[in-house]
Amino acid sequence: MPGSTSKIENANLMLAALDASFCGIIVVDVDGQIVSVNEAAKRIFGQKEKDLLGCHIENVSRGMYLTKVLKTGVCVTGQRMYIGERCYISNHLPITYNGAIEGAVAVLQDITELQETTKELQSTRQVMKLLETVLDSDYECIVGVDTEAKITMLNQAYCKFLGVKQEEALGRNVQDVIENTRLHIVLQTGHPEIGQIQRINGHNAVCSRIPIKIDGKLVAAIGKVMFQDVSELRSLIKKVGQLQSELEYYKEEIKSYHETSYSLQDIAGNSCSMRDLKKLTLRVAKNNSTVLIRGESGTGKELIAHALHSSSPRSCGPFVKVNCAAMPEELLESELFGYQDGAFTGARKGGKLGKFELANKGTIFLDEIGDMPMNMQVKLLRVLQEKEVERLGGNRTIKIDVRIVAATNRNLEKMVQEHLFREDLFYRLNVVSLNIPPLRERPEDIPLLADAVMKKLIRRLNCCRKALDVSAIDCLTTYHWPGNVRELENVLERILNIVEDEIITEDHVAPYLPKHDMVRVSKDVRPLKEVVEQLEKDMILKALEKTKGNCITASNLLQVSKSTFYEKMSRYGIYKKFN
Repeated sequence: MPGSTSKIENANLMLAALDASFCGIIVVDVDGQIVSVNEAAKRIFGQKEKDLLGCHIENVSRGMYLTKVLKTGVCVTGQRMYIGERCYISNHLPITYNGAIEGAVAVLQDITELQETTKELQSTRQVMKLLETVLDSDYECIVGVDTEAKITMLNQAYCKFLGVKQEEALGRNVQDVIENTRLHIVLQTGHPEIGQIQRINGHNAVCSRIPIKIDGKLVAAIGKVMFQDVSELRSLIKKVGQLQSELEYYKEEIKSYHETSYSLQDIAGNSCSMRDLKKLTLRVAKNNSTVLIRGESGTGKELIAHALHSSSPRSCGPFVKVNCAAMPEELLESELFGYQDGAFTGARKGGKLGKFELANKGTIFLDEIGDMPMNMQVKLLRVLQEKEVERLGGNRTIKIDVRIVAATNRNLEKMVQEHLFREDLFYRLNVVSLNIPPLRERPEDIPLLADAVMKKLIRRLNCCRKALDVSAIDCLTTYHWPGNVRELENVLERILNIVEDEIITEDHVAPYLPKHDMVRVSKDVRPLKEVVEQLEKDMILKALEKTKGNCITASNLLQVSKSTFYEKMSRYGIYKKFN
């Protein structure tokens, strides 16, 4: 077909002219076989001319539309296609001669960079739109000036604040539009001014002025009104303060729930019985056995429970207290085990977690366990045996990991004999028993206890610092203390509230102690001389501590002569510490 050959030869001539083009050009014959490619096309496909010529176009690239053009004779243009990692726009045209299709040509234009530029442009437009939205905020007043202090931008909020129209302000010197402005000064100094008070339109506004630098060169400045009046800032500070107070409150709530109030260091007492109790508490704390704390009312059973928890591997977990004598049986059951939504009339919507669930991974302290009703004792026994609970109104069991510490001031052995306390529960609880001696059996602890209680009460009551003299301490140590440490705290708090003198004497203490109980009863009997000497030593040390080592003032405080005071300091080995 001479005509066909002539047409293709003409196409080759055209290709020679377009060989320098950046567009890839491919020519195929009527059978779809490649008959010519330019240099750009060879680069696009990454092949030599000899490898491309004679190949069917579909074997080179399936994204081309040349086969379709050969069949239909219709141009296919503006098609996006990917070859490798590059993006191209392709145009496919038929080659006709005397009305017959004799081939087709494809032109590929690389638009990868253009596409990236388009994406960047779209992104820039989005950023600009976002900036416009921010700058036109109804809440923040923003102004921009050039290096000549002329306004280049003034948002609607600032226009409203100033009472001017935007078109009237643009291009004018900032000093002519905004009173008391310092933007022109910031342009001169290049230093920002943050949080400055500026009188604008009758308001004490809080403003900031920031110089804009590009490559170290000052090109503009931005002014911003953060608060249109100082009163707004005060209101915000007040609100922040309120929120901070609420936050602190909730933090303390969480802290109190997950931390114990006392540790072994808070247990005052150096008597043999108390030293032994502390050692045993520390040893027992290391394992997970159930503990029964026993002692008279007011001896500090809860304090020991706290100390036990804080010294245990569970110290990071919650410490949950339940007073078994403080609520009726029905309420106690829902408190301990929780309940499902709708379990009973008045139940909280959504249900409630029980104390055992809340104490998971921690310790639950069952105070006054001897007052727990028999029906509840059965359910508690099941928890101890199965390590699981079931909420009221629920139908599934919940596994728990809780250490149980119980406390009582009652004789559980006698209650077991009288069938008032379950024997099996007693043995489950009484794995380890911690017995707290009553205060009357350890009078030597009273000086230390009284001092600790006084310090605690002075902090809590926020009252003037006061001290007990020797006669007051002696009076306290000779009292029977049927109410134990709780009664001691009560007596000292009453004295602190009523007595005005800084030094509390026997005359102040005696009226609050029943005379028929002023008898010392002690199982740990010690020689009277030893007790008196220990008391003297303690009081001398306290007097020196109060007077910051001033021996003369300390001797006056104790109402003894200086010579007697120095002699006793020497006898008890105190002299070396303060001289």
